[in-house]
Amino acid sequence: MQQGKSSIKVNVTSECGRLNAVLLHRPGVEIELMTPENASQALYSDILNKRIVDQEYGNFCGVFERWTKVYYVTDLLRQLLDDSEVREKLVRESCAIDDCDCLAFELLQLDNDTLARILIEGYEYRKGFYPEQFSGERFILKPLYNLFFTRDASSSMYDRVLINSMSFQVRRRETLIFKTIFEHYFGCETLNAQQWRPDARTEGGDVQIARNDLLCIGQGIRTNTKGIDYLAQTFAKERPKFHIIAQQLPMQPESFIHLDMVFTFLSTHQCMMYEPMLRKTGNFADKSTTLITIDNGNIRYEQKDNILQALKEVGMDLEPVFCGGDDAWTQQREQWHSGANFFALDEGRIIGYERNSHTIDALDHAGFSVLAAEDVCSGKVDINDYAKCVVTFKAGELPRAGGGARCMTMPINRNEVTGK
Repeated sequence: MQQGKSSIKVNVTSECGRLNAVLLHRPGVEIELMTPENASQALYSDILNKRIVDQEYGNFCGVFERWTKVYYVTDLLRQLLDDSEVREKLVRESCAIDDCDCLAFELLQLDNDTLARILIEGYEYRKGFYPEQFSGERFILKPLYNLFFTRDASSSMYDRVLINSMSFQVRRRETLIFKTIFEHYFGCETLNAQQWRPDARTEGGDVQIARNDLLCIGQGIRTNTKGIDYLAQTFAKERPKFHIIAQQLPMQPESFIHLDMVFTFLSTHQCMMYEPMLRKTGNFADKSTTLITIDNGNIRYEQKDNILQALKEVGMDLEPVFCGGDDAWTQQREQWHSGANFFALDEGRIIGYERNSHTIDALDHAGFSVLAAEDVCSGKVDINDYAKCVVTFKAGELPRAGGGARCMTMPINRNEVTGK
């Protein structure tokens, strides 16, 4: 493993310790390369307006720039392309995934800025230059439409990074970029379930670091049981005591794609939750909650009533705040637009969409001061002045992409939680 170029090392032992560094990606031209015909192939239910996205994302990333060290994917990628071995490996593996090996030589001649852009935004087919097999597609190398959801393709897991085995072809090239960044820039060891079994799948929206000895994992359309088994067997070899709580998710609609769309940590004592998952009603009526206990190499599976009961049994007694408040219809509406998808900047200091007003009201009633992202970005308001707060940012376009604040963040380093 290379030493890396960053003095900051990967270390994430919880979902809510104070954030010291984060990896983001500003949505680029790639999000405008969809049409109504190919949006579903890109895993979108609608097409986005980049001009508005830029404004919304500007307030989102502005909060992080006020709070912590922010790394941007494109900046790190440009730097790493200076290394000829890294450059060649990344280009050839990218072309192999999209079955366009004929493009590799041309890409390797490009300068770093252009190559970094193309690896993200894609490369268009030109008649007469490339085989006719590509003529039905606009892009030979496909755009990475979902790259600004930096959470999904990689997951900080204690002092390592899980490079996730993505369930859909359109997202698999993302993993190459994150693997390159974490191995060569941060000098970090990486794990991959697919190297254990080709059909094992994990995605970052399903992986939550509850504690140094406890993971919460979603099992659904993106993360499968084999991916969870990989994590259980990995930790069984390394830790004498460890727990994994696996929550089964509905296969549809698409708003339930990851655990963090229905459950996120707000602190070591509170969580945001979609109430039907707790009550096991509606889409969650037949969805299991499994406590996996690792004890000196032995792995035991036990069914529990719900995720809060399982957490309590292993020493985490969480008070839920319900996405959408206490009205069932409002809960469904706000969950659809990532109303449960919050990201913790620190213990009890969180960020999420302003648009989910009933959820924000529920947080207000639970003791969270409500702050506007614009005021944080301008310096008018200082998050450090509040023991508990939710920073809300305006978003009309971003939620239509199918994710929220946690989806758009990849934490690199956090302090150990105090548990206060």
